[in-house]
Amino acid sequence: MLTAPPPSLAVRGAAARAEPFAVMEDAAPPGLHYLQTPGLRTLLTPGMLAVGDTLADAYAQGRFVCVLGDAGVGKTFAVHTAARRFGELLPLDFRAQPAPADLRAALHRALGLRGEAPADPGAADTLIRRALAIKPRIVVVEDAHRLSASCFEYLRFLHDDLPQGLCVALIAATRGERSLRAQRMLATRTAHWLSIWPLTCDQVPKVLPALHPVWQSVPPDDLKALDARIAGGKLRRWAVLTHHTQRALAAAGASIPDRDLLHTVADRLDGGRRP
Repeated sequence: MLTAPPPSLAVRGAAARAEPFAVMEDAAPPGLHYLQTPGLRTLLTPGMLAVGDTLADAYAQGRFVCVLGDAGVGKTFAVHTAARRFGELLPLDFRAQPAPADLRAALHRALGLRGEAPADPGAADTLIRRALAIKPRIVVVEDAHRLSASCFEYLRFLHDDLPQGLCVALIAATRGERSLRAQRMLATRTAHWLSIWPLTCDQVPKVLPALHPVWQSVPPDDLKALDARIAGGKLRRWAVLTHHTQRALAAAGASIPDRDLLHTVADRLDGGRRP
């Protein structure tokens, strides 16, 4: 089996002994933060830590891991941030309702193989299998609940063909869990099923000042109210709020967001609907 760094070291690094929601310096790949908002930091959220631990275990065993959660809770961000500390990341990019041919083409591109993927499935698979056998990889599949049974069968074929197995991170919406559970091949090849949850109301005032400096001067109750109205504990929504708050501050020539400015930003995002 493959070997991987201990989860606590692989994901937390120097922050292993830090407090919850500690900042991970330079942890996120460039452009991974939603909207590429300047100044956003990568935090050791419970979701980030859980993904790091489970992904490290799945990578060491060469098995699947299923990461579930509502849109915006940070599933993709956590998987990409953790995976880059273990091995080469292979994110698959394909159309909404892919066929095995789309997976072959996506793997061909992700592996950096020359030219276009061969039209002949056997020839394409030979190139892909040889490349995957060279060194450990982590294949990442977004919206995995949309995959057909034939696509899952193709992933099973690749996993079973490699002596060391293949780590595949399947990211799916919470509502897609039933679809994934229905795939019998996952029952014996999945190391972990992990659900990522939004931040709680009490966590929001602790997290936001660490997420971005713009929130450090905002009273906790105002952060809670803004979260209840706009974000619902989802970090992607807070990235949007941060982006628009920075723009509003620049337009007003201010450096600290007051309550009126935050109301203006919230009105802009939700059309003026009040909670």
